[in-house]
Amino acid sequence: IVWQKSMQLVTKVYQYTKNLPKEEVYGLVSQMRRAAVSIPSNIAEGSRRGSRKDYRNFLIQGFSSGAELETQIEITKNIYHTQSMEMENLLEEVMKMLNKMVQQLK
Repeated sequence: IVWQKSMQLVTKVYQYTKNLPKEEVYGLVSQMRRAAVSIPSNIAEGSRRGSRKDYRNFLIQGFSSGAELETQIEITKNIYHTQSMEMENLLEEVMKMLNKMVQQLK
């Protein structure tokens, strides 16, 4: 479920970043898209690893990418006064799910 929601998040981030100024294509747009794509990618890679420890480490990496994306969203809100509550709420949900999974895999 967290992988599915993070895939939805990627779509939302791509839609959101389409509306940012063209000069951000190689800046915030690129960074935000990479961070968003990293979340489901790490979940998928970790789930295919052979151990709980590896899986947990990849979930932590995905969580870290989510934190990076949270920061980048705040930057775009501060600079460009943009907002997407749907994207932000989805990111918050994914982050909570990842955090819970990481805690359960200790």
